[in-house]
Amino acid sequence: MTQLPNKAPQFYTVAEVAELTRVSRMTVYRMVHSGELPAVRFGSSYRVPKSAIDALLGVQDEPTARAAGE
Repeated sequence: MTQLPNKAPQFYTVAEVAELTRVSRMTVYRMVHSGELPAVRFGSSYRVPKSAIDALLGVQDEPTARAAGE
């Protein structure tokens, strides 16, 4: 059995997104329902892909930032 590498989560809960973006959970739900923030539904809850949060916050991968001369 292989182990998954210990990385940051690939999906965040609505509560985690709210904490990361410093908005309320209701605001995150509104963004999901309006299509502004992509999310995947797991049962009765939503999960937001890490890539969507990175894009929302303007986070770039470190190698890309280095290549740009930062």
